[in-house]
Amino acid sequence: MHQTLDLKVLYFGTPVVIISSRNPDGTTNLAPMSSAWWLGSSCVLGLGDSAQTAANLRREGECVLNLVPSTLVDAVDRLALTTGSPQPSPGKLAMGYRHVPDKFAAAGLSPQPSELVAPDRVAQCPIQLECEISGAFPIGDPKPFATAYVAEVRRAHVEQDLIIPGTHYVDPVAWDPLIMKFCEFFGGGDNVHPSRLAEGWQMPHDRRLTPA
Repeated sequence: MHQTLDLKVLYFGTPVVIISSRNPDGTTNLAPMSSAWWLGSSCVLGLGDSAQTAANLRREGECVLNLVPSTLVDAVDRLALTTGSPQPSPGKLAMGYRHVPDKFAAAGLSPQPSELVAPDRVAQCPIQLECEISGAFPIGDPKPFATAYVAEVRRAHVEQDLIIPGTHYVDPVAWDPLIMKFCEFFGGGDNVHPSRLAEGWQMPHDRRLTPA
């Protein structure tokens, strides 16, 4: 029997992406997000309008999409509830967000120069996509609160171990993306790490973490 619910979030299960974008001072900002979907050589990114990443995308028109394996869940969780904005919105402050200028250091990740765009790639991510923003579409009526950005992939970098030998295809068995389901982290079908974001959203927890 179905039950009618007023769901707080609609995160049924999407891959986690770390977006690299260029700050006004030329440094690279990192932002984990899970509101992304793919079509052909394009990706649509859903971002709240108050985010530093959103401001960077509007100003610079480019980014890197660093696809995260489940093994990097701890680094992603360290980025949760952080913002590159020196003045976080009241809503983010209420959730526990704090300003962090050096996201690489905060997450324990390393920058890697890009080839076609200004923001650095995340060296530890085995799939990195350099992108240009080709469109932006407001979400919300009558007052927009978020924007859907269309990112066109201009160059893809893939770790050799993930490529099927002799082809230009990623091995779907070898590639184990980090998945976020209702603010909780999953990899290989298992709940792999506690989530600070879930705590910030005050989501109920029934963790069944796989023993280490």
